[in-house]
Parts: sequence; structure tokens; C-alpha cells
Amino acid sequence: MKKDEFEVEVLEKDNYAEKYSESNFFDKVKSTAKSAGLRLIYEALQLFYVTENPNCPLKIKAAIFAALGYFISPLDAIPDFTPFVGYTDDAGAIALALFLAQIYIDDEVKRKAQNKIADLFGENVLKDLNIPMP
Repeated sequence: MKKDEFEVEVLEKDNYAEKYSESNFFDKVKSTAKSAGLRLIYEALQLFYVTENPNCPLKIKAAIFAALGYFISPLDAIPDFTPFVGYTDDAGAIALALFLAQIYIDDEVKRKAQNKIADLFGENVLKDLNIPMP
């Protein structure tokens, strides 16, 4: 078994990909920006936009959907409502998916994620996060 196949299986082992939907994702983004952190939201948005790339392999998209499904689910290894650490496991799932998808995170993906952050939370947020425009 190759490393990327193992990582996809790890992310999907509890079928978190089944919890993913675009509407659930954006509901979670809007409702948890403060508690999860805007940096995590920005990274999740990058993953969301990578899935729109027709050149991104299905295995990578499956890992992304599993990570975003894990992020959406309030009950996971560390429940999201746990003070101070509730999103650390979600950040780990997002980080793994970012690692797998890194070659597909181009300037267009970054721009779309930045525009969505600005649309949802205001343009000043991008400056606060030190997110350079592509």
C-alpha cells in the first residue's frame, strides 16, 4: 500500500466523507470562524476550492472530502465544543489533506479562498491573518 492510499484510508475510516456536503461545510465555516480560528477556515476553504480542479485526482479529492467531513462533524476524536482544544484534531485532518493536495493549491485556489474569507468576514481579516494576495 502506497503512503497516499494509506492516508486516504485513515481519513475515511469512520466515513467522515459521508458527512460532507457543500451546504454543511459553509454552515460550519460561518458558525465556527471565531472558535476554530480564521487560519483553519482559510485552509479549509483552500481544500474546498481544490476539489473544483478537474486535474486533481479522485484519491486526493476523497481525502479532502473526508477531512472536510471530519471538520463539519461536531463529534469526533476531540468534540469541537471542548474548550481550547476542540479543533486541534480537525486542524490535524485539514493539515494532512493540505499536505496531500499541496501541488493543486495554486494562485487561483488561494484567490478564491481569500475572496470567500473577505466576503464572509471582511477584507480586514486578510490583513489580520497576514495572508498575501497571490
